[in-house]
Amino acid sequence: MRTYDDTFSGEKIYPGKGKLYVRGDSKIFRFQNGKSESLFLQRKNPRRIAWTTLYRRQHRKGISEEVAKKRTRRVIKSQRAVVGASLDVIKERRSMRPEARAAARAAAVKEAKEKKAASESKKKAEKAKNAAMASQGKVQRIQSKQQVKGAAPKVSAKSR
Repeated sequence: MRTYDDTFSGEKIYPGKGKLYVRGDSKIFRFQNGKSESLFLQRKNPRRIAWTTLYRRQHRKGISEEVAKKRTRRVIKSQRAVVGASLDVIKERRSMRPEARAAARAAAVKEAKEKKAASESKKKAEKAKNAAMASQGKVQRIQSKQQVKGAAPKVSAKSR
């Protein structure tokens, strides 16, 4: 059985009941009775008329019987390992004393500085070696990535 909704009140219209109203722009409106038709033609707002479905929906009427209050989910905190450190390592570091943590950090900083100094000295030695070769006349050409791969050299302009 085909039912329609009342355009104004939102209630169901069963077969053989109601009125059909067709506006000048060919829009169809269906009304359950003369009351809802009359209010529609007076251009009343159905959200302001207490017995309509739109009003009841807007003012949350009649919902409490149908739907119980939604349960809120409690957030359960769980610890997970981070990439590069297992959960045991994280717990161990968290339980460390501040002095021990500071000492470990200082040692790590010192180690990083030594590593950097070593790489700097290596670079300086390489530079000195290249300078010595250049002074003897054995020039070592610096190649770009494209030259290493075998690309043709750039052609310089020859006008003038």
